[in-house]
Amino acid sequence: MSRMGDVLAGFHAAWEFESDSVLIRYERGLRTPKLLSALGERRIPLAAIGRVTLTEGKRGTVVLRAEPRPGADPLMEAAAGQLKEGCDPYRLVLPAERETLAEYYADELRSRLTDSGPTERFLVDAPEAPLSFKAYDGKASFDGRTVRFRWFWTGASSAKWKAGDQSFAVSALSGVEWRSPEVFEGHLRLLRGEAAPAQADQDPATVVFGLGYGPVHESLPFAAAVLAAVRGRGSTAAVQAATVPAAVAPRRDPADIAERIRHLGELHLAGLVTDEEFSAKKAELLAEL
Repeated sequence: MSRMGDVLAGFHAAWEFESDSVLIRYERGLRTPKLLSALGERRIPLAAIGRVTLTEGKRGTVVLRAEPRPGADPLMEAAAGQLKEGCDPYRLVLPAERETLAEYYADELRSRLTDSGPTERFLVDAPEAPLSFKAYDGKASFDGRTVRFRWFWTGASSAKWKAGDQSFAVSALSGVEWRSPEVFEGHLRLLRGEAAPAQADQDPATVVFGLGYGPVHESLPFAAAVLAAVRGRGSTAAVQAATVPAAVAPRRDPADIAERIRHLGELHLAGLVTDEEFSAKKAELLAEL
């Protein structure tokens, strides 16, 4: 850039241009898309940018966009083209009267780009672990090295209750599949290189989304962090978490255990759980007290 620290401010975000990167700071406000507010700020290395465009926007605006190279950003890889335009973290919307200034910075960026092809590794940092969110049928948590699903008796299928709460080491995963909750049947599926049930609600390696459960601003950064860890490019916090021994799990709330046993009993009475499965799962739950 012409000067270190030049800033171009638009609606909901400001871009600070540095010698080897663009630091994007997102506003925190009621009108800012929740995903952008949740991201806070992101540093995008120039090596991660494949193309820069400047186009006419809506209602007297122009849009400056830095298009990431394929494979450069875990967030965009996890999103797989499902983000709405307003949630695109690589768009900067400006008043039309700032078009000349925007064109200047677009040209400056273009002059520094070196490649537009796919990258061999992630170049943009993923959101930092630990992360968690509530899906419709369970709570998902990630500490940087292990993904855990804890099922809700109000939403989880009998298949998931039979399987029990799940823990997946990053080393055992091959990727993630995120389906936006803003489309029909959204979910987060952990890929393990083996055949999985076709229905997400029957797969213990998947949490499903519903109205108000698994929103984009919570579930997508989560998916991106897991994907980055799987590919060996987790954030600093995730890498540190992977080297720290896991803390001893706290004992469960007795009331929670009692509720889960009650629900298990309902499944048993309904014939959805065998006598052996009921006894084994009940003993497992009691052992957590």
